Amino acid sequence: VQLFVTCMADAVRPEIGEATVAVLEAQGVKVEFPAAQTCCGQPAYNAGYRSEARAVAAHFLNVFDATSGPVVTPSGSCAAMVHHGFADLFGNDPVQLRRAQAVAARTRELSQFLVHDLKVTNVGARFNGRITYHPSCHQLRGLGEGTAPLALLAQVAGAELVPLAGAEECCGFGGLFSVKLPQVSGEMVARKTANIDASGAAVCVTCDPGCLMNIAGRLQREQKAARCVHLAEVLSGSVQA
Repeated sequence: VQLFVTCMADAVRPEIGEATVAVLEAQGVKVEFPAAQTCCGQPAYNAGYRSEARAVAAHFLNVFDATSGPVVTPSGSCAAMVHHGFADLFGNDPVQLRRAQAVAARTRELSQFLVHDLKVTNVGARFNGRITYHPSCHQLRGLGEGTAPLALLAQVAGAELVPLAGAEECCGFGGLFSVKLPQVSGEMVARKTANIDASGAAVCVTCDPGCLMNIAGRLQREQKAARCVHLAEVLSGSVQA
């Protein structure tokens, strides 16, 4: 597979990329990393800078169109951008649109690839403690993927998977939304961390580095005992209770 690590994971939480590679290799998957990759263009796209987003997306296509095999990413948000945002950006460019559709057909968020492509739910992970799950907006609504992460977490030995009140509510990150409307975003993430705390979980798991950064930062500022981690970190065994 080709690993699209995403700029957020690369710059803020590189351990997510390392954990993703560990999980895939444990399943016998050969992981390649196209070194020229940068961003999928989502920040510029969300901000309305379409020409800039198109340039970044075109670079993404140049990099991954030259590879073979599934493109796997530890971000539902970036996967949704490739699947939906690219089609919008290149809607008036038949040549680029065909390339975008071909790459999108190969692109999978990590849990999707494990569960739907490899047909694996038990990766041999262990976590002794209580966990809960926050489904990111792009993962749940953009990709329509609500079951694969939970199927994987349900098979983590020693873990007690508990429900999260208001799980499907946004954490308030929303990319540039949290920058443009910080007060609204702050109220949204405060509600999310309160629900995490009330669940009694030691860790809140998510599939998006952006949500993770937002929730983890708020938990830390509030001095909560719970942590927010990426699904790949739990599945790789790099997170302990």
